[in-house]
Amino acid sequence: MKSYDHIIIGSGIIGLSIARYLREHVPGASILVIEKEEDVGAHSSGRNSGILHAGFYYSANSLKARFTVEGNKALKAYCARRSLAVNACGKLVVAMDEGELEQLYELERRGNRNGSNVKLISAEEARQYQPNVFTYKKALYSPDTASLDPKAVLVALKEDLLGSGVDFQFRAKYLGQSAGNTVRTTQGDFTGGKVINCAGLYADKVAQDFGFGEKYTMIPFKGLYLKYKKNTTDVNINIYPVPNLKNPFLGVHFTKTVENTIKIGPTAIPAFWRENYSFPEHFSLPEFAEIACEETKLFFTNAFGFRDLAFEEIHKYNRDYFIGLATRMVPVDPKGFGEFTRPGIRAQLLDKTRLELVQDFVVEADDKSVHVLNAVSPAYTCAFPFAEFVCKEYVLKG
Repeated sequence: MKSYDHIIIGSGIIGLSIARYLREHVPGASILVIEKEEDVGAHSSGRNSGILHAGFYYSANSLKARFTVEGNKALKAYCARRSLAVNACGKLVVAMDEGELEQLYELERRGNRNGSNVKLISAEEARQYQPNVFTYKKALYSPDTASLDPKAVLVALKEDLLGSGVDFQFRAKYLGQSAGNTVRTTQGDFTGGKVINCAGLYADKVAQDFGFGEKYTMIPFKGLYLKYKKNTTDVNINIYPVPNLKNPFLGVHFTKTVENTIKIGPTAIPAFWRENYSFPEHFSLPEFAEIACEETKLFFTNAFGFRDLAFEEIHKYNRDYFIGLATRMVPVDPKGFGEFTRPGIRAQLLDKTRLELVQDFVVEADDKSVHVLNAVSPAYTCAFPFAEFVCKEYVLKG
């Protein structure tokens, strides 16, 4: 049984960023990253939309607000050092009516508080960025929103970490923990001075093994994007609707990818097991029973509007309706869309005591283990400064 100073469970963007920070700031430490799949980023991080957010959606007292602006700059700088492509095309947030216009003003206020470079512009000015865009009187312009290749960043981080002496153990599914801070896996047992749980969709389960996260469970949501195949020029910039700020979803929008292609999405379809990409892939009867029970409670109570959300998302299975949500903002050719991209699953934490989706990052810890329980969007953008925060406040204390 090999012993390490730090064992990180999960090789998504948060796990790799924490390993990076520890290697740079505790150079003598021994670090192991364990991952149940064959390579890094097999789930949420590797299936990420690739958007680098600019920090104007989040309430001022949140960790998201604290780290998004800094994280945007840090990831752009990392991509520049590693010669990874970034599409710095910016973003427009558009309003459909007078009611959404007030929400647009609120986004501007949040952006200004958070230090985000945003400004309200007229509909005429918005059309300088996207000639045929529709917005009601005003739009919010974010020049710092960009896109990258999320898997390319993960691969580069893995290469950096391997080159600096960090160990990886792939195909090592977490099986449990035992005395002496031992992590049991399908590739054997490993002991660590501190175990750092970055297990994404299974972060709550791992945390509960260590006595944390008892009031939480994971509610997975499936995200699908639809590719625009007609050309790469009908949309010039990321274009988003005004979101419902009570929920952590940003609505169907146009994404301009790092390859300069166009896609619309995502959905936020409630899933029935944690890796519910398709049936029967990764089907788990215990997970299905547990998640279906929680979702049934949410449906019948309509907590945080879950029932309304579920009906809306089911409606998006209608391709014409789904496309229509996007083309009301920019009237691209409805027949120009091709196939859906591979699905991703959002690891969304639910507070069972309050029947509320947790909208900010959540970390719980003691002197033996640290648990990143909730790292939802924009966690990819926030990864570097958030990893620093986790290390300083939890990993390297005590």
